[in-house]
Amino acid sequence: MWEKIDDYGYHPPRKAPKGAGELILYLDYDGVLHHENCLWHPRKGPYLKAPSGHVLFQHAPLLAEVLEPYPDWKIVLSTSWVRTYGFYGAGKRLPEALRGRLIGATFHSRMNRHEFVASPRGMQVWGDVVIRQPRHWIALDDDYLHWPKWALDNYVQTDAALGISKPDVLGRLKRLLELHQTGSGD
Repeated sequence: MWEKIDDYGYHPPRKAPKGAGELILYLDYDGVLHHENCLWHPRKGPYLKAPSGHVLFQHAPLLAEVLEPYPDWKIVLSTSWVRTYGFYGAGKRLPEALRGRLIGATFHSRMNRHEFVASPRGMQVWGDVVIRQPRHWIALDDDYLHWPKWALDNYVQTDAALGISKPDVLGRLKRLLELHQTGSGD
């Protein structure tokens, strides 16, 4: 069945994007899964310039553990790593338990890179929410600037150094997962 677009024409119905009507976790990497001061070198690739004891993706196993009781939650990458490494390159750095949940990213190659980068992270995520139309969503990000007011109930601000491992951050994430899983967040 073709959809009417205006008084002059019709177009084939659009396929719903992955994650439509589902539970979506928007995932940043820097300041969430490891220390926020992640740099890139042409020979070394990504590395952390952080105090001793911090390593790349050190909190990824913790996120996998937290999500384990919630198999319906899918992940959309909202990290700048996608612009550098592409969706698959950024995703392959995650443990299998998280990679298996990946369904997309807020950035893709058909987008205007400069406009996307100029937009605050909160608006990037919100734009994806509008398109994807998930049943419920949560965003994990240490970037707290310019999140739309109406999105704050779904936003978990992580600690720039401790990421999701900070106890109050982890507690908020667990509460939101439980709230939305049971449907009481409707």
